[in-house]
Amino acid sequence: MLEDLKEKVFHANLELVHHRLVLFTWGNASGIDRQKGLVVIKPSGVSYDTMKSSDMVVIDLKTGKVVEGNLNPSSDTPTHLAIYRAFPEVGGIVHTHSTYATAWAQAGMDIPNIGTTHADYFHTEIPCTEDMTAEEISQDYELETGNAIIHCFKKRSLNPVHTPGVLVKNHGPFTWGKDAAQAVYHAVVAEQVAKMAYLSFTLNSQTTMNPLLVEKHFMRKHGPNAYYGQKNHKL
Repeated sequence: MLEDLKEKVFHANLELVHHRLVLFTWGNASGIDRQKGLVVIKPSGVSYDTMKSSDMVVIDLKTGKVVEGNLNPSSDTPTHLAIYRAFPEVGGIVHTHSTYATAWAQAGMDIPNIGTTHADYFHTEIPCTEDMTAEEISQDYELETGNAIIHCFKKRSLNPVHTPGVLVKNHGPFTWGKDAAQAVYHAVVAEQVAKMAYLSFTLNSQTTMNPLLVEKHFMRKHGPNAYYGQKNHKL
């Protein structure tokens, strides 16, 4: 079942290791078949060194139940499912504990848009969610993590296509895209801009960004008259 999607999700998970975004088993990638309403995700706690594409677990989007797979799905599965349900444009999701993005999350701070690299991929700051309540943490924690992400985007009126990522406070980053490969790409970008923002504020605590440059760089890649790169080959 969904062998092609399993292969793509498997390779997306390996790319997290390749780009040094995960240590041990601290991360996961998933992808969705919208027509079938099925999600493929990494199994929980399985080493990247021994993991195979056949280990990927298939989940029903509506019920959250395992449809195929002999291993337990990632513990973050309910978070992934909540994002897929709320943001229909999303085709792949990545979660990591990459160092710099996680540092901003642990500090409870948005990653501000202060450079053209950031503006090329994220139209706004990469937002950080609010504190979770005792009830949210004690009950269905992973689902409520997803709900916290959704609440953050609704409260700030953010477009999840234009801002393809978030920091969960005290936890770490989630990124997404049209598929699992693009979600990985955005995870790499998020980590890099988190690092550059940290260094920029270390050098100059008053660092700011010209809003005209934000619009120029984002729209030349993602606007109706985008001209960056080659046709039908944009990330």
